[in-house]
Amino acid sequence: MATPPVLRIGCAAGFSGDRTDAAGPVVDALLAAGGPAVLIYETLAERTLALAQLARRQDPTLGYEPLLDAMLGPVLTRCLRGGVKIVSNFGAANPRGAALRIREMAALLGQRAPRIAVIAGDDVSGDAQRALLQQQLGAALDGRPIVSANAYLGAEPIAAALRAGADIVVGGRIADPSLTVGPALAHFGWAADDWDPIGCATMAGHLLECGTQVSGGYYADPGVKDVPGLAHLGYPIAEIDERGDCTITKPAGTGGRVDVHTVTEQLLYEVHDPAAYLTPDVVADISAAHVEQAGLDRVRLSGVRGHARTATLKVNVCFESGWLAEGEISYAGARAEARARLAADVLRERLRGVGTVRADLIGVASVWGDDDGRWLAAAPAGDARDVRLRVAMRHDERASAERLAREVTALYCCGPAGGGGVRMALRPTLGTLSCLLPRDAVPASFEMLD
Repeated sequence: MATPPVLRIGCAAGFSGDRTDAAGPVVDALLAAGGPAVLIYETLAERTLALAQLARRQDPTLGYEPLLDAMLGPVLTRCLRGGVKIVSNFGAANPRGAALRIREMAALLGQRAPRIAVIAGDDVSGDAQRALLQQQLGAALDGRPIVSANAYLGAEPIAAALRAGADIVVGGRIADPSLTVGPALAHFGWAADDWDPIGCATMAGHLLECGTQVSGGYYADPGVKDVPGLAHLGYPIAEIDERGDCTITKPAGTGGRVDVHTVTEQLLYEVHDPAAYLTPDVVADISAAHVEQAGLDRVRLSGVRGHARTATLKVNVCFESGWLAEGEISYAGARAEARARLAADVLRERLRGVGTVRADLIGVASVWGDDDGRWLAAAPAGDARDVRLRVAMRHDERASAERLAREVTALYCCGPAGGGGVRMALRPTLGTLSCLLPRDAVPASFEMLD
């Protein structure tokens, strides 16, 4: 039987915390088009994985995408009945936990038990790899209590799981474009070293991975780059052919825009070298890529090349890095900015010797602030009448970090005048180090949940 010429892959999330009503229109469009289709959710970033590790430490059954039910539940029945495969890295720190929850969701919806594949191998925090991590990171890792170490896996275990009949593939730290490359490998039967089509599919995945960035979300700038229907953006769909070339579109009737401008912006997003975009699957080369309008909300990408993948995989190591204390207080009316600046000075004086206090005046000097406070000190004093002072301090010891919250609260009566709306937060923090490990030190595999 001939391979269908087009594989459609729709994206329903570009990060953890994305809109939970995104998948419905995408699944409707995939089913209406007919033919083989895959729904991907990209929900994992370095920060997200660190938060997932903290959640799993509190409850071993958690550690996967907290919005899993809200994102997947509304479309799970239609995907299972319509044959739309689901591939995601929303397993985060606990892929098996996510898979078990999906099986429960299917049962609650009265559906058959789906075949769920769980990708393993990204966790390299065990004793077998500890010496390698120490060798790569050296003194930077000395004395660090490791919480997690995860390698960026590629597409091959996803492809293997789909070939084995999986309806749903759940992973943890899988590289974002690989969520698209895996289904393409399985569908078109490319070899692992078919570099050009894999390079093309990688860039299709790169266009999909951030959700509505490619359909106008991150592009929008009123009066300069206008985007219609921003409140109801359509999430992207890639139509991939056997060469790996793709057409990017979105569900009909949804907001946003897909044109040469939005696609070009996303194509270059986070790409340090257009001739050598490094992923676990391939080194993609877009230096001769061609982007052209192919119809309303349809853009064709071709001309991507691929080169042999690297011999190493990137690894992120998360470690305990102490506590972060934050506090906020508002000042309004005449001389509000001057009072907020004085409050920041008071807090620095009160906490001298305890830790370095970062102070930001939200709306005045905050976006470009630095932890030493030099930017705020150098910014000319203005006469803003509505100012929110935010202060933060890191410390290895919880008790010392808690001092900041007490000092912010004390500003109520200790002055300056007119402060109000105090909020505080205290949370443990994780630091991150990155290194490279040889591929043979990171064996990836999958296991069917059943």
